[in-house]
Amino acid sequence: MSFLSNTLERIQPSPTVAISQLARDLATEGRDVISLSAGEPDFDTPENIKTAAIAAITAGKTKYTAPDGIPELKQAVCDKFARENGLSYQPSQISVSTGGKQVLYNALLATLNPGDEVVIPAPYWVSYPDIVRLGGGEPVIVTGERQMGYKITPEALEAAITPKTKWFIFNSPSNPTGAGYSRDELKALTDVLLRHPHAWVMSDDMYEHLAYDGFTFCTPAEVEPKLYERTLTVNGVSKAYAMTGWRIGYAGGPEPLIAAMRKLQSQSTTNPSSISQWAAVEALNGPQDYLAERGAAFLRRRDLVVAGLNACAGITCPTPEGAFYVYPDISDCIGKTSAGGAVIENDEAFCTALLAEQGVAVVFGAAFGLSPCFRVSYAASDEALAEACRRIQTFCDGLS
Repeated sequence: MSFLSNTLERIQPSPTVAISQLARDLATEGRDVISLSAGEPDFDTPENIKTAAIAAITAGKTKYTAPDGIPELKQAVCDKFARENGLSYQPSQISVSTGGKQVLYNALLATLNPGDEVVIPAPYWVSYPDIVRLGGGEPVIVTGERQMGYKITPEALEAAITPKTKWFIFNSPSNPTGAGYSRDELKALTDVLLRHPHAWVMSDDMYEHLAYDGFTFCTPAEVEPKLYERTLTVNGVSKAYAMTGWRIGYAGGPEPLIAAMRKLQSQSTTNPSSISQWAAVEALNGPQDYLAERGAAFLRRRDLVVAGLNACAGITCPTPEGAFYVYPDISDCIGKTSAGGAVIENDEAFCTALLAEQGVAVVFGAAFGLSPCFRVSYAASDEALAEACRRIQTFCDGLS
């Protein structure tokens, strides 16, 4: 009998974490590696937020807090939802966790029973299906094709919902594609959900503030208020405020769900870092002007990468509406052989050979549920991105 739990057999290690670590290891060995695999802004945490954290340390705010957040942060989250999303929550409807991933984990483990289904659009963030499986549920994948901008249709959503559906997970702008749903596109999906009152909505809004070309972000409970009582609206400070290492995610939802998530968290991690919580208060309540400045930098980088990848033989790269990812299609590269002799059987083989031969780390599309593609994070300097595109073009030119 194995010493390890059978539950572990239901999941895989995170491919994005694994590839990012491989890139770090190669760089430590002296390899010239450009890593575009991690979903992490290269900007520093703003000074006012760091100052607030230091002040919290100096003031001795270093003790345990309530399991799911200090009152000041819960109120800041309520104010943020009202100010930016038109959603009214009370502090009792707010959960604060150690990153957005724990928010999702708590919600799914607190609600799923064996046999429950969770509808997930693909391409998807790598952790969604595995967290569902950890909770005993079954992921039901609905594919958004490249020709549709990687977005699912209302008809496809309708066909995926069954009497066993517990949740629909929605992410816009998307990791890994950057695809963003317009208000009309989202309204068409919420109209479907209104017809299925047993299906709850989990909206992952982590990339809310990274939207381009006039794209206007919206979230399901905002677009369709009738879904408010069965929607968990999830967000965090990691991406917009460059606070990935601070590990603060939050959500607003119905009180019974939030209470269940609090119960679970009280027996796992209990409270997130007290210092990080006070930093997050400043992030949400403090100046927001740098969001536009950094958004302009990401827009410039997006355009640089889209143009650079579309200049590569065999690659087709759509222009995304938001986030800091692109998701190019490499159908025309499959079946070829690289200059180094690697057979490109699939997108994983493409990415493995690209790292080995050109020192560029990206994440293969199978990890996100749609192949043959790969994900590029353009949260890097213009110089690194330009050089990476040059190397990818050299790699593609060498395919035969």
